[in-house]
Amino acid sequence: MPDDSPLIQSLRTAVAAAPADVPLRLHLAQLLLEADRSDEAVAEAAVALQHAPGDAQARDLMARAMGAPTPSAPQPPRKRAGFDWKAAEEQVGDAVPPRFTETPVRADGQDDSEGADAWDVEDPGTVRLADVGGMQEVKDRLDAAFLAPLRNPELRKLYGKSLRGGLLLYGPPGCGKTFIARAVAGELGAAFLSVSVNDVLDMWIGNSERNMHEVFETARRQAPCVVFLDELDALGAKRSRTGHSGMRNVVNQLLSELDGIDSAANEGVFVLAATNVPWDVDNALRRPGRLDRTILVLPPDGPAREAILRYHLRDRPIENVGLGKLVKITEGLSGADLAHVCEAAAERALLDSVRTGTVRMIGMKDLLAAANEVVPSAEPWFASARNVAMFANEGGMYDDLVTYLKMRRKL
Repeated sequence: MPDDSPLIQSLRTAVAAAPADVPLRLHLAQLLLEADRSDEAVAEAAVALQHAPGDAQARDLMARAMGAPTPSAPQPPRKRAGFDWKAAEEQVGDAVPPRFTETPVRADGQDDSEGADAWDVEDPGTVRLADVGGMQEVKDRLDAAFLAPLRNPELRKLYGKSLRGGLLLYGPPGCGKTFIARAVAGELGAAFLSVSVNDVLDMWIGNSERNMHEVFETARRQAPCVVFLDELDALGAKRSRTGHSGMRNVVNQLLSELDGIDSAANEGVFVLAATNVPWDVDNALRRPGRLDRTILVLPPDGPAREAILRYHLRDRPIENVGLGKLVKITEGLSGADLAHVCEAAAERALLDSVRTGTVRMIGMKDLLAAANEVVPSAEPWFASARNVAMFANEGGMYDDLVTYLKMRRKL
């Protein structure tokens, strides 16, 4: 590293003492850039963007440090002598419709409109935990860890129960984690904001972090609001395994947003997350005060399977269907598997009706045949989870999973 000038040394000391001071850090980055030390300037600008994702000066300095050409100021169009273009535009303005109805976007692909929410905030409507069939243990855990303290503020104050932190739902795919999150929002009477990795990641430097910040800003404006982080292992992957600095910055931004869950600005913002592979989530996200409570969501139990089957058969022409028998032979199937069973049974009856020319109802024979053909989609997940439960259960983090695997004799 080249020797620092006295001014750069002084600025480094000042930045170390006040790491969140963006103007000070950008001043240091500017001096480094003028000293032909572009790599160091990029590093300082990147840290500034973590603290202020939308800062135009930081973005411009980052672009210059990385060698991007500085756009020249546009030259005003020359007017033809003898013709008043402005007057002509005013005369035909009412007769000629605009060519484009969309709002122009900036060169980096972002909408220039201010004040409009870029995120779809949903109303969960009348969905409640009572609409989740079976899964009583999951409901009890949700009530004890999340809902009961919220519904009883006086008791919460008496017992000193903190609302800091969020909930992480984990388990095999297709078992209803997203539906449970919507049900929690319904219980709270809150808006529902679902976020996935595709909503956040952006090719432009600093935009991913800004998107993550705007997710939480939208939730604060819409409070009470449940922020649901779907596929958390993609949004919050372990930074030690992430080679791309952009993904590490997204995790850092998410940590910053989660650390403000109990501040006055975040009053009424509740964070739920879901993942199939919690062991791939950055450990810092699961520390106390963040997503520190975990709930295992397993394949549906008997009552839940009956409710799911009844739901998917409710509008189909069926006859003599014994749900009790069907529930017994579908043990271990996920909610998605059960939906596929009903779809496959309907397909069998439809094709048979086409071949014979006589429309017939969906019967028990169709459903049993479809159920026997479906391979439980959760089995590969349990094969991976077994290794984690046996060799990586530090601090009892996956005790619920160990108990289930022992009960099913999979461990």
